[in-house]
Formats: sequence, structure tokens, C-alpha cells
Amino acid sequence: MAEIWTMGEMLVEIMRPKIDQNFYDPAEFLGPYPSGAPAIFIDTVARLGHTAGIISTVGPDDFGRCIIDRLEGHGVNCDLVGVDNELATAVAFNTNFSDGGRQFIYHLGPVVKTKAPAKIPDGRPEFFHLMGSAVSNEITYAKEILKTVDQCLEMGAKLSLDPNIRPELLRGRGATEIMQPIIENCSVLFPGEEELQLVAQEENLDLAVEKMFDHKKLEIIALKRGSRGCTIYSRDESFDLGVYRIDPVDPTGAGDSFGAGFLCSLLEGRPLLECAKIASAAAALNTCAFGPMEGNITPETVAEMVQSNAMTEFKK
Repeated sequence: MAEIWTMGEMLVEIMRPKIDQNFYDPAEFLGPYPSGAPAIFIDTVARLGHTAGIISTVGPDDFGRCIIDRLEGHGVNCDLVGVDNELATAVAFNTNFSDGGRQFIYHLGPVVKTKAPAKIPDGRPEFFHLMGSAVSNEITYAKEILKTVDQCLEMGAKLSLDPNIRPELLRGRGATEIMQPIIENCSVLFPGEEELQLVAQEENLDLAVEKMFDHKKLEIIALKRGSRGCTIYSRDESFDLGVYRIDPVDPTGAGDSFGAGFLCSLLEGRPLLECAKIASAAAALNTCAFGPMEGNITPETVAEMVQSNAMTEFKK
């Protein structure tokens, strides 16, 4: 039985290796790197020793094989990954900027043709984790994802959500409208600051947190605050946490690994502070290598980083 399932884009990423390079001018790209926010997340879950599965579609090409081989090599169940013989595997082009911003160009190919499975195999998962990017592109695909969400909820799984809002995919549509039926059933939420303001429709962060806890199923908000760290809220406590002192190479996928580390720790029954430290360690290790899921994330490397206690102080 997979403890955690996800559904969404499996793609390869083609990346500018230098900072502040636009897409318009000719310059070097590196890749392909296995990627896609749900794929990065679920790969981290498996590398941290938990059973995991993904629902997606790839093309009949080397890019698709590249992603499947990486995930299966780490133990991810890819039985519900289909192959569309008519379309090429999805690709994202990525460039990073010195102000912390990023830009993407997406060619999603067969991803948006993925159908909800007739049945999640091997019994009830503990969590179904969803990325907002997965429901931001095609409405027919979003409906298939919602069918899968309903199936998992009926089985007794909890729903976790990383809003992961991508303006390039929304194409002018409102994020809150797309997210609303998911947020109503969400137990664990992993937003960034702007994402929290968007989904709560409230600019004041403290008030946004209060509004989100009006949703009865919501248990935890793990607010990702970039290089400052994170703030964890439950109905009983809240605290801030800094980040581990590392030499960052590439921020791509850090938030996805953070969510994976946090959920894995929850499954292990750890207290929230320990969950946050493990999540932050997984995110930090992911940023230490170039490429979306190239960091050396294992239970041992995460434990070593947590034990080092080499964290910055959270800055308000």
C-alpha cells in the first residue's frame, strides 16, 4: 500500500545554468532533468523511506522513460502512469533571476489527458497530496483530479495541498475559484506568503491564517517563507523556524521537498517542530544540487542536517 499518492505533471526540465538569463536571447540550456512539482514531491517521499505512488501520463520517448526510471528507481509506484502514443512527454523551460524570481515556459503534452483511475490500488492511502499547478491548466483535467480527490476522501485519506500557483498556467483565470473545492477538504496546507493571501482573499497574513482555519478540516498550515524560513500554525500552537546554513545552488523543487519531508514526519508521529526541521532539511538538501530532484536526500542525510542544528534565526 502506498501511504501517499499524488496526481499531476511528470515532465522534464530544461534549465538555464546561469542566473538572469532570459528566454529570448540565445544561450546555454542544461537538461533533461526529471521534474514536475508532483514528481519532485513524491520522489522525496520515497527517498525518505515511505511508500508512494503517482498518477500521470508521459509520451513514448526518452524524456518519459527518464522520469519513470528515476521515480521507479527510488521506489515510487508508477503503475498508474500512462503512456500516450500520440504526444511527446511534457517539458518545462526554467530560468532563475537574482531577485529570487523564476520564469517558466510549459509544453504539457499528454499530462492534461490523464484520467482519474477507476480505483486507487492496494487500500487506503494516508494522504493524497495535490499541487495547485496540476489543476491550473485544463478544466477537463482539473475535473479528473477532483474525481481522484473524491475517491481518496471516500476511502478515508486526508488531503494535503501545496497551492503552487503558476501564473503561466492560469492564463488569467482566478486561482481561488480553482482551489476552492480542494481547500474545503484540505487537512494540511503548504502555501507561500502570496499564495496564502490569494487563497484566503486577505492581504494581512495573520487574518489570512484565521480565515483559513474557518475551514473545519484544516489542521496545519506550513507557511513557506523562502530564505527566511517557515511559520507553522495549528489550532493549538504556532512558531517560526529559520533555514539551514548551506551554499544554495538551485532553488527549484525546494518547496516540493519541504512538503514531502513534513508529511513523512507527520506519518511518523513526530511533533510539529521536528516535522518542520525535517522538512527544512529536505528542502535545503534539494537546493544543494543543480536540477529539480538532484539533491542527496535520504533519511541519513536529513538526520545529519537536523542534528547539526546549523540554522539561521528566523527574521520577522
